[in-house]
Amino acid sequence: MVELELPELFVQNFTDQIKEQRKKIEEFMSQGTIKSYSLSLNRSKLWMILSAYSEFEVMDIISDLPSSEFMVPSIAPLMFHNTNQQVPSFSLN
Repeated sequence: MVELELPELFVQNFTDQIKEQRKKIEEFMSQGTIKSYSLSLNRSKLWMILSAYSEFEVMDIISDLPSSEFMVPSIAPLMFHNTNQQVPSFSLN
């Protein structure tokens, strides 16, 4: 799990990269690299659950994010991560 501390003041360079950041996050999520991605209500922190074999791999993933230069990461290796994501059932009618 990665906790990313965001800057207190959002400078223009940071806000200009938000669209590209979201695009890269969606790409990583579709690949299964990022399992979950959450932003705190006060926009001071991001949390991500990543699928990686080492902290070095996690840092490589983070460095691929367009806004990585503005964020301070803290990595906590997890033994497991459970979610309650239900797939909608399909009607045969």
